[in-house]
Amino acid sequence: MMTLDQLNTASTADFVTLLDGTYEHSPWIAERAAAARPFASLAALKVALARVVREASLDEQLGLIRAHPELAGKAAIAGELTAESTNEQSKAGLTACTPEEFAKLQQLNADYNARFGWPFILAVRGPRGLGLTRAEIIASFERRLRAHPDLERAECLRQIHRIAEIRLNDKFGVEPKLGQQLWDWAAELARHSDDPEWLTCTYATPAHTAVAQQLMAWMRDCGFDEVSRDAVGNVVGVYHGTSAEPRRLLTGSHYDTVRRAGRFDGRLGIFVPLLAVRELHRQGKRLPFGIEVVGFSEEECQRFPADFLASSALVGAFDAAWLERSDAAGISLRDAMQAAGLPGTVESIAALKRDPSRYLGFVEVHIEQGPVLDSLDLPLGIVTSINGSRRYTGEVVGLASHAGTTPMGQRRDAAAAVAELILFVEQRAAAVPDVVGTVGMLEVPSGSTNVIPGRCRFSLDLRATTDAARDALDADVRAQLAEICQRRGLSYSLQPTLAANAAPSDPAWQARWEAAVTELGLLLHRLPSGAGHDAMKIHELLPQAMLFVRGGNGGISHNPLESVTVDDAELAVMALSALLNLHTS
Repeated sequence: MMTLDQLNTASTADFVTLLDGTYEHSPWIAERAAAARPFASLAALKVALARVVREASLDEQLGLIRAHPELAGKAAIAGELTAESTNEQSKAGLTACTPEEFAKLQQLNADYNARFGWPFILAVRGPRGLGLTRAEIIASFERRLRAHPDLERAECLRQIHRIAEIRLNDKFGVEPKLGQQLWDWAAELARHSDDPEWLTCTYATPAHTAVAQQLMAWMRDCGFDEVSRDAVGNVVGVYHGTSAEPRRLLTGSHYDTVRRAGRFDGRLGIFVPLLAVRELHRQGKRLPFGIEVVGFSEEECQRFPADFLASSALVGAFDAAWLERSDAAGISLRDAMQAAGLPGTVESIAALKRDPSRYLGFVEVHIEQGPVLDSLDLPLGIVTSINGSRRYTGEVVGLASHAGTTPMGQRRDAAAAVAELILFVEQRAAAVPDVVGTVGMLEVPSGSTNVIPGRCRFSLDLRATTDAARDALDADVRAQLAEICQRRGLSYSLQPTLAANAAPSDPAWQARWEAAVTELGLLLHRLPSGAGHDAMKIHELLPQAMLFVRGGNGGISHNPLESVTVDDAELAVMALSALLNLHTS
């Protein structure tokens, strides 16, 4: 097996030879990466190789893509693939296609090449490393055929890096067992769903309760000293320290999901500390401080209108009025809790408030839910702040009139006004770093092709890393809406639906995350979180900081395509373990 010492001390020519076959017929990648030695870890080598490709010219990138064979293509039939490609296509079952599957793949290859001018690239051993099914391969083919060429080229390069990662693991004899366990847990937990077709796990349903029970069983298996389910359904595991430091470190994330969800949003941040504790337990090791892992029962606000229901209970901000709120079926939150075996009383929930003097802080690991790390070929990122946000529902009212008979200068078009507002939001948000604005819902009630819209409803979502930046954006957008409507002779209403303050990372805990990532030999990349997280609520009580893990498929989340590789999951566990040890020292 290859070692880092071999690579770090080899001549450039020998370095290239040792990495032969990692990138298909492209020795220039290894040749350029050799200048970045010494590599502190295998992960650092992978990042360096990917960086060479990212910094290469467009022609070089296209040459790399075109160096790869088609899946189940002519080269495979003729036995002309490299040993690596033959092994990978064989493991995915592409050498055992039915005649129908083979014909389908040939047609997809032809259509794809006609559209893009290069072969379809897919790491057929997949994020788990065991191989995708032929059905999964064909589905990916069909989905990506619809992509924009620029996006598809970038995705091909990311797939090539995944292929290289798996090949490097084979060369080094490395098996990411912790990441594999995490991935398998995610798959196992996804069996419990409100919807038989898509992963959906909303608060206090039978699937939700089954997930809680499974998490508790795994906590016990991992060696936690105390395991319980609290009054709002949070799953809580405590691993005691040596009592040299009486305070605990709090960590965790949520286990509920959106509808048609992915497997890793929230749950990743529960699995990572479970595995870190399991490793401590197996080593017979105790830290000076205790570790308390919370699987928050509700964060997505999918069934009941109660933001951060679970983490609110821990900071003493649970609103008693929420208990009387009902879901779409008319079931109150109180009744749903009691049906799920929870007390559903104000007193039991109030007792969950944590005493901040008993905690060191809160750290959370989370899938990024965005494209930044994926586009930079980085597995981990340091969160600097969770964006503050303001959300509204609005309506502009004009005059519905005949589209053919009303002159352009005499129209009171409500939809045109909102369109103007959308463009302003886009331009204003883009003008300031780390500020975003979105109109995600747009509706013309009773609209018709030949009627000028008299009403237009819309949503408004404004976010920024600081409250000051958020409020400045908010003021400018509201002023622009007023100006647009006055100029066009329209009226409007704007109803606030959410106001959340920004949650900047605690400097000391952010620094510990940075030290942990550096210890793994990885480059540091700092970025804000545009999405809300449990850490955002716990921030009201404790210092907090987050670590992001790269998401696959362009960083998509809240979607069945949400994914992480076993290698990135392994690095997340290693980073948390390093953070725990750094704080110990």
